[in-house]
Amino acid sequence: MNALKAARAATFTYFALNGFLLGLWLVHIPTVEQRTGIDHAQLGRLLLLLGLGAFLGMRFGGKITDRVGVKLVLPISGVFCSVSAVLPGLATGQWTLGAALLIFGFGNGLIDVCMNAHAVVVERHYKRPVMSAFHATWSLGGVAAALTGARTLGWELSPATTLGVAGALGVVVSIVTAKALLNEKEEAHVVQAAGRRKVPRRIWVMAGLAGMIMLSEGSANDWSVLHLQDVLGASPQVAALAYGAFATTMTTGRLLADRITAKAGPVAVLRWGSAIGAVGIATAALSPWIWLALAGWAIAGAGLAGTVPQLFSAAGHAETGAAAANMSRVVGIGYVGVLAGPAVIGWLTHLVPLNVAFLLPVAFCVIAAFSANVLKTQERVPA
Repeated sequence: MNALKAARAATFTYFALNGFLLGLWLVHIPTVEQRTGIDHAQLGRLLLLLGLGAFLGMRFGGKITDRVGVKLVLPISGVFCSVSAVLPGLATGQWTLGAALLIFGFGNGLIDVCMNAHAVVVERHYKRPVMSAFHATWSLGGVAAALTGARTLGWELSPATTLGVAGALGVVVSIVTAKALLNEKEEAHVVQAAGRRKVPRRIWVMAGLAGMIMLSEGSANDWSVLHLQDVLGASPQVAALAYGAFATTMTTGRLLADRITAKAGPVAVLRWGSAIGAVGIATAALSPWIWLALAGWAIAGAGLAGTVPQLFSAAGHAETGAAAANMSRVVGIGYVGVLAGPAVIGWLTHLVPLNVAFLLPVAFCVIAAFSANVLKTQERVPA
């Protein structure tokens, strides 16, 4: 039991590290943009390389983790992500920043799949839901990055200095924490012996649902503030509360979601969470009042909080020895949703008002609610 608790703590650490490194980069985007001399349009294109690298890292990480074991791959991915996080701070122009973001994205995708795979291993040994709390820790790592970045920017430290120190700390943390990880390599031979296999249909269904829900999350993250400001005429200070309301209830909900899942089951969490998310986004989109829109975004965050972890967990438990490979598909498509969400909403605003464009994520949440039975065989975490 002590070893299992240590493994759980180690998983929390890797999730927090990943959230911290990614969040620290996000905080420094304006500074890096200025230092490299690029404009917003160029930055938008370069950020696609971050997403591409992450997708490739997830696909590679899923395959290699199932082959050699998560205990070996996760610390390596932590070191790689930590070192690569320094690169955007060293970029001097468009091409070097593009290369840096591609490599950093690969490291981010690699550790993302590996830490989720280890979370599945820990959850399997605990024999109860624990996945959502790990994702809450990732969010808390982002909060720590925002506070750290605000302080270091106030000291006028360069991005290279801040990211360099964070990267060095990440390397140490990844290596030291590795001792507490569990090793599930012996399970991989079950799939390897069978040779090439057909991916179960339900994995692709879960991947599609993850893409829809995470597109909804991405839309809220990137457009909720502009919605209050442009549609409802809120001041910048008040409009910023929209993202704050969504992020706060999202994090709080993930801290509570494991207990709710243990009592109600993952199907109920996915169904009712998606439904509540749809109600929240619809309320925000259609509200003529600022206070009600803020409440809507808060409701959306609370509803969606526990949905994606259920899909990740189910994918990891679907097949013995293929946890990381299956999860890389679900996480990868979900990541595409996060990246596509802001772009899709932006494209729709050329056709309809912003608040009407939010009806697309509402529809996706409704689809997820009606498709929750895809988790039916995962009502209980297997022993």
